[in-house]
Amino acid sequence: MTLASATLMLFLILDPLGNVPVVLGLLRPLPNERRRVILVRELLIALGVLMVFLWMGPAVLRLMHLDQQAVSIAGGIILFLIGIRMIFPVPEGIMGELPEGEPFIVPIAVPMVAGPSGMAAVMLLSTQTPHQELRWSLALLLAWAGTSVILLSSTLLYRLLGMRVLTAVERLMGMLLVAISVQMCLDGVRLYLGTAGG
Repeated sequence: MTLASATLMLFLILDPLGNVPVVLGLLRPLPNERRRVILVRELLIALGVLMVFLWMGPAVLRLMHLDQQAVSIAGGIILFLIGIRMIFPVPEGIMGELPEGEPFIVPIAVPMVAGPSGMAAVMLLSTQTPHQELRWSLALLLAWAGTSVILLSSTLLYRLLGMRVLTAVERLMGMLLVAISVQMCLDGVRLYLGTAGG
């Protein structure tokens, strides 16, 4: 996987456009200045969590004796389910009931930005190509930067585009993610058949 494709995949998984309405709902009662401070803090926490999974993931998987093929196929299945959920969202939205008060770590940092799918994806990247953590860290930083720009501009985007356009773009992103997930599954199966045949 190239740096560009990894960045695109991570950006789709972080799903900033899908998170715009949820972020607006969570931060609506707070003053504008406080909203920006909270968002920056939560985005930095999410980046830290994902970096930990990126750098520690291979050691955890080695400890669990998981093969690269199994991780690739499992990662593809997870991404497929995330993509399907982006295309066909459940009625209550991705977060369900939202807690009251000022959010801290949950739900913006985890699981909205650094969710299970993001954690699985960075672990998958680091195990598919060992000793490339710096490369995937750059991909993660680029995807996170794009996510941060969109979430920090959430009020403006919502005003300019409206809910229908945001939903349409999120579903398009879901379709791209489904295609990437199928390719990951095929790569895992091909790798498994290659090792089994050898």
